[in-house]
Amino acid sequence: MKRNIVIALLLALQALSAGAEKPWDHGRLTVSGRYLVHADGTPFFWLGETAWLLPQKLDRYEVAFYLDRCEEAGFNVVQVQVLNAVPSINVYGQLGSIDQFGQPGTYGYWDHLDYIVDEAARRGIYVGLVAIWGSQVKAGRISEQQARTYGRFLAERYGNRPNIVWIMGGDIEGSVHPEVWQSLATTIKSTDPHHLMTFHPRGRTTSARWWGGAEWIDFHTFQSGHRRYGQRTAKDKNYPIADGTEEDNWMYVDSTWTHDPQKPVLDAEPSYEDIPQGLHDGSQPRWQACDVRRYAYWSVFAGSCGHTYGHNSIMQFLKPGQQPAYSACKPWYAAVGDPGFGQMKHLKQLMLRFPYLERVPDQSIILDNATRYDRLIATRGNDYLLVYNYTARPMRLDLTRIGGEQKRVWWMDAATGAMKYLGQFPSQVLLFRPHEVRDGVLIAINATKDYLQP
Repeated sequence: MKRNIVIALLLALQALSAGAEKPWDHGRLTVSGRYLVHADGTPFFWLGETAWLLPQKLDRYEVAFYLDRCEEAGFNVVQVQVLNAVPSINVYGQLGSIDQFGQPGTYGYWDHLDYIVDEAARRGIYVGLVAIWGSQVKAGRISEQQARTYGRFLAERYGNRPNIVWIMGGDIEGSVHPEVWQSLATTIKSTDPHHLMTFHPRGRTTSARWWGGAEWIDFHTFQSGHRRYGQRTAKDKNYPIADGTEEDNWMYVDSTWTHDPQKPVLDAEPSYEDIPQGLHDGSQPRWQACDVRRYAYWSVFAGSCGHTYGHNSIMQFLKPGQQPAYSACKPWYAAVGDPGFGQMKHLKQLMLRFPYLERVPDQSIILDNATRYDRLIATRGNDYLLVYNYTARPMRLDLTRIGGEQKRVWWMDAATGAMKYLGQFPSQVLLFRPHEVRDGVLIAINATKDYLQP
């Protein structure tokens, strides 16, 4: 009897989920200037979760558990590797490859990926499909002709799903076998012109460096990477950035927009929560929740169209008894309870409170800026401005940069999303010293607007 009640409740919850509004009910994703929107003009703020090995490591029950946690935490995209190797093998022992597309009557590799995509759709989550990881292309495990066959298969199988975003690359330079990427991308696009496509580059680079003029790329991503300031090894002699700027992920937004035509951009791989700084030495300090918050706010306030979070244990879906990569030390199902995983939603909620498409980065708001961790970063619309302050230091802000003779001002705790109303001020220079000891956002709004209420 109890079992029947539980089953009935689960079926009822599934029915409610199936009937709830989904993002694509507003039409397919498209580009509007520097941002992503749906066909009806509804803004889409990309809040991604790094789930690279999801198709290989989790069974159906675990997939559902993971996606439930993502939905609760506000993520609307999960980034996965379709093939992390050639061939790839999943938890059921089934092989997936560039020329092995399944057999009737078997719950094969591609059937399991179907399940993942469909379960994500049921929760209103997009799946960013990294067609093949960059290391496999670098190793020559797929040719230009094979890329056409494989790309056609992927597009025909998933092109009718509403929740797909195509991702070329995978931690690699676009100059490595560019003919393969070009063949794969154009084949998918010619078969499925309805879904957006991007490229995931190697660390400390932007996809615009190689694909700025490519017709198939709809928006750019960059990988700001996992190094701390000044952390350079011998093999990093060809760093594409200046030494001492490793954590300044905001600069990749500006560098992407030096390429024409300008397209939306986001940080698709910043430092992961609970991963050693520099990746390879487990004795190094680990990136914490405050660090992943800083990367998110710095990038978005610089003008990104969203952000992707990552966790060391989750991206590899570490389980007890398995050999960890990058000194991961907890199972993935415990890591979804770590603070950073649950704090990213506050950024998405904040950005969608205000007129979205008029937002621009504007550092002229800040009259006393500094460098590194003390650097403030500002963004604004016509009647609102937001300033992220990582170290909660005093700041001088020019409130005249937005409309209104009077401004209402709040402080938002970036860790909790809690807002404290600070009062109404004339439109002038505001001297403000946060009382909190951790990072947050100063919010100032034209007092005639009701985006927030005191």
